Amino acid sequence: MRRGLCLVLTAASGAGKSSVSRALLAVEPALSLSVSATTRAPRPGEVEGKHYFFRDAATFEAMAANGELLEHAEVFGRRYGTPRAPVEQALAEGLDVLFDIDWQGHRQLRAALPGDVVGVHLLPPSLAELERRLLRREQDDPQEVARRMAAARDEIAHWTECDHVLVNRDFDRTVAEVRAILHAARTHRSRQPDLPAFVEALLRG
Repeated sequence: MRRGLCLVLTAASGAGKSSVSRALLAVEPALSLSVSATTRAPRPGEVEGKHYFFRDAATFEAMAANGELLEHAEVFGRRYGTPRAPVEQALAEGLDVLFDIDWQGHRQLRAALPGDVVGVHLLPPSLAELERRLLRREQDDPQEVARRMAAARDEIAHWTECDHVLVNRDFDRTVAEVRAILHAARTHRSRQPDLPAFVEALLRG
């Protein structure tokens, strides 16, 4: 059976990472979104275990200290992390897991699961376009936009740490390109442990 993989999307806030993730999940039934643990409070409509695992700061710190998180980071004053157990179970069952995380999470995840991570960095067409999107999303709050633009420059600076880099100029094309990366990764010989026996039998005729 093929071992699953971790498809990681990293990008600056506003570069389209979440939209691309939703589009992928809608067309890839064997792909599921990793559910993160967080110390922030639930927003209206968010469901425990579906959108996030909501934990207080003490519980979160204990999870990190006990090795129960594959990666964790502080983002805008809140803690986020990926529980280890459900991801390792999915990979063992041949299922692929999608991650919508920042460069710190990608780096930690790659260290925790070497050989299982495929990283894709999404770049905005320009910083001016990124700022325009953030102004619209943050309801023209200049202080919040300025903070997120500073964080965006830091995120973009780590683009070389990903296996693949795409400029998100056209949404549909970007989704198609990420799908192509996913499909290619699934067929890599390292992910098909039964392949040597199959080829040996094939050659025997």
